[in-house]
Amino acid sequence: MAKKTADDDPLAPLTLAVGQEELLLDRAVQQVVAAARAADADTDVRDLTPDQLQPGTLAELTSPSLFAERKVVVVRNAQDLSADTIKDVRAYLGAPAEEITLVLLHAGGVKGKGLLDAARKAGAREVACPKMTKPADRLAFTRSEFRALGRSATPEACQALVDAIGSDLRELASAVTQLAADVEGTIDEAVVGRYYTGRAEASSFTVADRAVEGRTAEALEALRWSLATGVAPVLITSALAQGVRAIGKLSGARGGRPADLARELGMPPWKIDRVRQQMRGWTPDGVAVALRAVAEADAGVKGGGDDPEYALEKAVVTIARAARSRGRG
Repeated sequence: MAKKTADDDPLAPLTLAVGQEELLLDRAVQQVVAAARAADADTDVRDLTPDQLQPGTLAELTSPSLFAERKVVVVRNAQDLSADTIKDVRAYLGAPAEEITLVLLHAGGVKGKGLLDAARKAGAREVACPKMTKPADRLAFTRSEFRALGRSATPEACQALVDAIGSDLRELASAVTQLAADVEGTIDEAVVGRYYTGRAEASSFTVADRAVEGRTAEALEALRWSLATGVAPVLITSALAQGVRAIGKLSGARGGRPADLARELGMPPWKIDRVRQQMRGWTPDGVAVALRAVAEADAGVKGGGDDPEYALEKAVVTIARAARSRGRG
């Protein structure tokens, strides 16, 4: 979900793609190349790394051609260019050649900032390609991918896909493309489940989420699937511990905005919202019981018991019951 400047002509003399999200950087390059080849099918594309762009190389690549051919010159990791090569680039920015599009990929930050500032001052078309580290950003990216393909997906489906795939943007984009190609009509959570159940259900955190929500049957089903697909029992006890502790932390916290609570409790804001929904029905006694159950399960899977699977099942059932302790008075 790269952000562009208002002057969004991919055939502008200079495109500056800034950030560290590889998929978005590659898409910025692909957009320029596609536009250039639409204008001239014989466009010459040169894709260079800093070690390939030596002093004098840019001048050679951008010198007038006998055939006046269109060129796209891509420079990756521009922040790593040598001082002499940066001088060449800055000189070129002052007098760009016709029929040539220069694409600079820059990580942003302090390193190479002089070149970044010079490109902006020269009026570069800028594409922001920030690293998507927050789940909310990946969720927004997933929604935009469906929209770009002209497809409708429910919010629950988008969230399920992010939960199943994780942080790899390329895999997320690929999954959206596959679902859009294979499924007719609105894509919902059930569809995502059919395609990616092996990944989503195998997550140890899915087991923990279902348990702290009091959904015993679903938690046990997720647990059995996780174990069957090779998830280590110790990862499941760790997820259970995190889930119960989060309930305990938020239960004892003063009310406030998610951002304030996130700072106070050391959780991301999106998790505050999720835990608030999960903690309904919990009591302080229930949290204590659940923590003891996790401790016993942890000992059981680390050699303190004869049957790690039974230890986990017992913990899951105990936690799910504790999640409904308020309702039992």
